[in-house]
Amino acid sequence: MAVLILKRWLLGLTLASLIFTGAPVYAGEVTVAVASNFLNPFKQLIPVFEKKSGHTVRTVSGSTGKLYAQILHGAPFEVFLAADSERPRLLEKNRQAMAGTRFTYARGKIVLWSADPRRIAADGESTLHLKNFEHLALANPKTAPYGKAAYTILKRLNLWEALSSTVVRGENIGQTFQFVATGNAEIGFVALSQVLDPRLKIRGSRWIVPEHLYDAIDQDAVLLTRGRSQPAARAFLKFLKSDATRTMIQTYGYGLKSEKD
Repeated sequence: MAVLILKRWLLGLTLASLIFTGAPVYAGEVTVAVASNFLNPFKQLIPVFEKKSGHTVRTVSGSTGKLYAQILHGAPFEVFLAADSERPRLLEKNRQAMAGTRFTYARGKIVLWSADPRRIAADGESTLHLKNFEHLALANPKTAPYGKAAYTILKRLNLWEALSSTVVRGENIGQTFQFVATGNAEIGFVALSQVLDPRLKIRGSRWIVPEHLYDAIDQDAVLLTRGRSQPAARAFLKFLKSDATRTMIQTYGYGLKSEKD
């Protein structure tokens, strides 16, 4: 009898705590693989999601290409926030992501940036033509969509051959940004979201690259097969689609894809 009374008391205490905290009965954890360019906005979203849902988030970040390779080799991720649409589409095709869950959560924009406030002219193209720098940083075009975009920009400006000897490659856009922020590269192509991060203390100089010089950087999210039965994973994707979340994403310089696009 005493054991039965204790069990009922513990059950009552558990239910009461859920009522007062507002946490779901089955609060869980979701592991999200996040492209490097979106890491800082993602960090701002985590506490909002955790407070609203009661779920917790575990983050793994890197270049989209490397995260994609890890997923192919069985990495225990449940949601993938890529910096392109191609890798999530391929994961759907290979049945490693759930069909019908993929959507564009942000449209990336690329910027030529320098920590030196006088380095880049209002017309950044003229800065590239002058070649008054020794190092131009960009992310690896083979694994990072922003690196691929940077390569495309230089090709379309007919500057790749002239500037290729100055290029230093970051493993991902995060490392590329660090090259420029620390002065190891005088200029570099980085994500606009990195430069607009409110925590950034170095404003420097920048040129927002016209979008006709590179292919659209549609950044897609998708539910991976490992997350198909995880309420926390589905809850996070729903949260990512909310109006409040989309507004916050815009403050970091991303565009948004409308239903008409």
